Amino acid sequence: MSLPLISVEGLGKKYRIQHQQNGARYLALRDVIAQKLAAPFRRRPGGEVPASEDFWALREVSFEVGEGDVLGIIGRNGAGKSTLLKILSRITEPTEGRAVLRGRAASLLEVGTGFHPELTGRDNIFLNGSILGMSRVEITRKFDEIVEFAGTGQFLDTPVKRYSSGMYVRLAFAVAAHLDPEILIIDEVLAVGDAEFQRKCLGKMGDVARSGRTVLFVSHHLATVENLCRTAVLLDRGRVTASGPAHDVIAAYASDPTSRRGSERLLDRVDRQGNGAVRFAAVTLRAGDGRKIDALTAGAAAIFEIAFQNTAAVAQRSLHVSIGINNALGQRVTTWSTSYVGGDLPATPAGDFVLQVRLPKVALIPGSYTYNLFATVKSDTADWLIPGGGFDVEPGDFYGSGQLPGTRDAAFISEHAFTVVS
Repeated sequence: MSLPLISVEGLGKKYRIQHQQNGARYLALRDVIAQKLAAPFRRRPGGEVPASEDFWALREVSFEVGEGDVLGIIGRNGAGKSTLLKILSRITEPTEGRAVLRGRAASLLEVGTGFHPELTGRDNIFLNGSILGMSRVEITRKFDEIVEFAGTGQFLDTPVKRYSSGMYVRLAFAVAAHLDPEILIIDEVLAVGDAEFQRKCLGKMGDVARSGRTVLFVSHHLATVENLCRTAVLLDRGRVTASGPAHDVIAAYASDPTSRRGSERLLDRVDRQGNGAVRFAAVTLRAGDGRKIDALTAGAAAIFEIAFQNTAAVAQRSLHVSIGINNALGQRVTTWSTSYVGGDLPATPAGDFVLQVRLPKVALIPGSYTYNLFATVKSDTADWLIPGGGFDVEPGDFYGSGQLPGTRDAAFISEHAFTVVS
């Protein structure tokens, strides 16, 4: 019996988290010396925060991946997915346990790593391919295929610093996607580019998965995981909480309320992007009459209420907000956006403020949903959370007939009527 290509046994990764003392931003050498001299005579009050503490990003993680298997790794933000892939990619050393890879491995962890802005697209293909482990002969053989896949042939001899962000990402992914290793490690790189290029990426990853190569695939897009992966592992707070057939593991993840719902206090989130001109602080669900509710009801009026922290403490003009709604498989169902209903919002108060999205009739089929939150001020990204949180939609009498479509029949509910005209 052949050995698995990947064996992970009791893997753990510990980090030391430093805490600032007495609000100090930094310590000068004289402060460090004074603290050391005073330490033997100093008593630690019972409530004093320790200078540092240990944080386990991974603990007791074990699994095996056989030759030709495609394993999906899922879990909410902070579950330890990226840490696991960095250990498997030999970027980070584990604190305990071991990970054995039997075969040539390549990682797609950070698309575009190794690109030099002053070099042309042609030069960067060879540079990035070499960094990813391809020989010059291999890159030359695949060069035309890479350029065709990226669709950047017209700008091949232009420095990539002049590329748009979309062109840059397409070329970077095209290089990485044409690696030919025995083990391929992929971390959430299929969300790049426009919709057409994403379809090409998914098609390419499907080809890789069907070619018999061993693949580890991390993604928040559960529908993609279910389509590409035979088996899956669910991580929660650094530990494996479920493993087995991909469909069963995804169902376990989707049925766990803690995996769908973000923190009630969004200000605690550190996995956000933007300049912070405004920040999402909290989300509250309300019924049409303003009562706080735990879930939306199909066909009923509702309010999606967002509290903002105005960090600039000035009236914000040209504020644009979008809320992307995804089903339990991570597929986009609809988007609520100021762009669709009249453009930017009026100037907000100089302090913190609340924004309400009013839904006259919830048109989502019963089930579990997540939402992404995106805000811009004067066209600059102010805050961006993926996902921002989650909610449930309960059955309701949308049509007044007592009937609703199921998940196999519809992604959302729409008003319609039948009329005989002849």
